[in-house]
Amino acid sequence: MQPSQPSPLNEKYLRDDVKSLECEDLLSSLPSEEDWVPTSLRLYQGFWFPSWLLNSVVACQNHFQAHPSDILLVTSPKCGTTWLKAILFALLNRAKYSDSYSQQRHPLLTQNPHDLVPFLEFRLYLQNKNPDLTAFTSPRLLATHLPYSSLPRSVRDSNCKLVYLCRNPKDTFISMWHHFNKMRPEEKGQLPLSEGLDKFCRGVSRCGPYWDHVLGYHKASSEMPEKVLFMKYEEMKADPSVQVRRLADFMGCPFSEEELRNGTVEGILRMCSFDNLSALEVNRSGKLPTGLENKWFFRKGEVGDWVNYMSAEMGGRIDGVMEEKLHGSGLKF
Repeated sequence: MQPSQPSPLNEKYLRDDVKSLECEDLLSSLPSEEDWVPTSLRLYQGFWFPSWLLNSVVACQNHFQAHPSDILLVTSPKCGTTWLKAILFALLNRAKYSDSYSQQRHPLLTQNPHDLVPFLEFRLYLQNKNPDLTAFTSPRLLATHLPYSSLPRSVRDSNCKLVYLCRNPKDTFISMWHHFNKMRPEEKGQLPLSEGLDKFCRGVSRCGPYWDHVLGYHKASSEMPEKVLFMKYEEMKADPSVQVRRLADFMGCPFSEEELRNGTVEGILRMCSFDNLSALEVNRSGKLPTGLENKWFFRKGEVGDWVNYMSAEMGGRIDGVMEEKLHGSGLKF
C-alpha cells in the first residue's frame, strides 16, 4: 500500500514549522544587548528589537500584504505615536461622527488610540503569525515601529501611504527613559539616567539606532514624497491646524471649504488633545492586551522637557552624536 500523501494544508503547516525553527536558529545567532527593561535586545537587519518580538517581526515581514489604500503610521518609540494615532483615526472617520449625537459615541471616547490603530508587530502579528485582517475596512489604518529597510516587501512595493513622525532626540530619550522605567520590576529599580543615555548614544534602544530609523524615512520621503510624509513632532505642536490639513491632503481626504468654516479641524484637535484624551476613563484606568497601562502613554507631551532631567553636558552628548550621524542628510533637529 502506498503511504498517504500529505495534504496541502499539512504541507503548509510543515513549511511553517520549518520556518519557525529556522527563525529560532537565526534569532539565537544574533548579537545581543541588555534591554532598558530586564529582557534582551537582538540586532536584526541593523536595528535592535526585543528578543520576544522578533518572531512577530519576521512573521509580519513574511505574511503582511499591503493594500494600495493602506495608511501606515510609522514612528520610532516615544515620538508622539499615541497623539498621531488619535488624529489620523479622527481624520479618516470624521464623516461618521460629524453631528453632535454621533460625536458623543466617538470611539476615541471609550477606546485607547492603540486599540483603534493597532501595531502590526506589537499587536497583530504578536498574537497570530498570520492574522486575518479581512475585518478591517478600507482604507486600513495601521501602525508600526519598523525601520524603513525592515518593512514588509509588500509595503515598499505597493502604493500605500506612510506617515512618519519623528521628534527631537533629547525629548525622545527622556520619554523612553520614563516609559521603560514604568515597565521595570520594582526590585530592579529605575534604570540610571546615565546608563540609558549611554545606550541611546550607542544606538542601543528599541528599533534603534534612532538616527538610522529617522534617516531611512527621511530619505524615502525625499525620493517618494507622494508615498512617505515626513513630519516633526515639534512642528505638530507649534501649528497643529496647518499640520492636520497637511495630513488630510496627503491621505487623500482634504477638508472641504465648509469643513474649514465649520471648525472641523479645531474639533478634531480638541478631541485628540493631550488634556482631553488623558482625562478619559479608558486612558486613566484601562490596559492594552499586552498588559501595559493606558495611562503610561500620557505623561506630558511637552517640547523641551529634557531640560528638567538632563544637564547641558548630557544634552550636548546627544547633540554631538546626532550631528555626526545626520551630517550631509539635510535633516536637523
